[in-house]
Amino acid sequence: MKRYLIAILIILGISYLLLFQNNEVVGNKIILGQSAALTGSAQSIGVDYKKGANTYFKYINDLGGVHGRKIELITLDDSYEPEYAKQNTLNLIKDRNVFAMFGEIGTPTSQAVLPIIKQYNIPFLMPFSGGEFLRNDDSGLIFNLRKSYKDETKALVKYVVEEQNVKRVAVFYQNDNYGKLGSEAVKESLKEYDLKVVEEGRYRRNTLSFREALLNISNANAEAVVIIGTQKTAAFFINEAKKLGMNNTKFCNISFVGGDFVKELNGNTSNVIISQVVPLPWDTSHLAVKEYQEIYNKYNLDKDYNFISFEGFLAAKLAVKALEKAGEKLTRENFLEAFSKLDKNALDGFDIHFSKNDNEALDEIYILDFVDSKHRILQKVKIND
Repeated sequence: MKRYLIAILIILGISYLLLFQNNEVVGNKIILGQSAALTGSAQSIGVDYKKGANTYFKYINDLGGVHGRKIELITLDDSYEPEYAKQNTLNLIKDRNVFAMFGEIGTPTSQAVLPIIKQYNIPFLMPFSGGEFLRNDDSGLIFNLRKSYKDETKALVKYVVEEQNVKRVAVFYQNDNYGKLGSEAVKESLKEYDLKVVEEGRYRRNTLSFREALLNISNANAEAVVIIGTQKTAAFFINEAKKLGMNNTKFCNISFVGGDFVKELNGNTSNVIISQVVPLPWDTSHLAVKEYQEIYNKYNLDKDYNFISFEGFLAAKLAVKALEKAGEKLTRENFLEAFSKLDKNALDGFDIHFSKNDNEALDEIYILDFVDSKHRILQKVKIND
């Protein structure tokens, strides 16, 4: 009996390995896995990104799917914590047999799961992160929709220095690899103007503990603060800073502050600047926005459009376009190859491009502020790597 059980386990193990070596999708379903923050400080990003992606996947499924196959997105909550992200990723790959991972939320979580992705040779699609390690990787497994945080911080620094004549720049960041990468990018960008960071403060992920950092930045008389953080912490920091009298300071935030930043700020939007990687999701003169709103309205009762659900929608559409290009005999190998074969207008309203040395689809950064609590584009920066 014992030998019989051992033989069965060996056969199952071999079958499992063959599954991942062959990689061919069998049946009428394509399963994608997502580890995302559905709770914690990045909750709004995870929830909205998932909502936007599922909106497009539902739309495609109602049209018959891709080559007759329906798409299923399985999302597990990691609370924006790397260890939970690793557990989720192993679960999705080994127990759920996902075809690819999609829409990981965050830099620390993405960095934590990358060794697992490479171990099992799984496509890693459109993570919501601007980490450079996701762009400098040569595994061929990673495809990004968005530009990097380095590009965002460079665009923000360029705007406040050249357009706002700011000389004294501080940085406030999350004390992990996400925040540290952003902080270094700010310092690097300032070098182009012979400027240095006048003060830097940090906080621990998933907390609002930063009083000492705020006081140090306030005492440094910073004219601008570049914030590398999450929505709740960034908004709380700005509101507390203004209570200390920093009402003339420019508070510059990269796109990870999410889509509901105005609500977190309680309408206190003066001197708040944000970089985004997609156009205004309310501007229907843009072809992609028009499509997003039309399809979104079919599957959601609310019309709460925002940057994050729009980005999730675009990421899902890009994945579908690659699935279509890969053909009926779908394998991970021909799916990955399909990205570089996509037409430049695969996303309506954008010119996308993938190459051996460029795994980012979009190439624009939008610098925004607020008028009457509504976003306004100050500058659009096109970045060609």
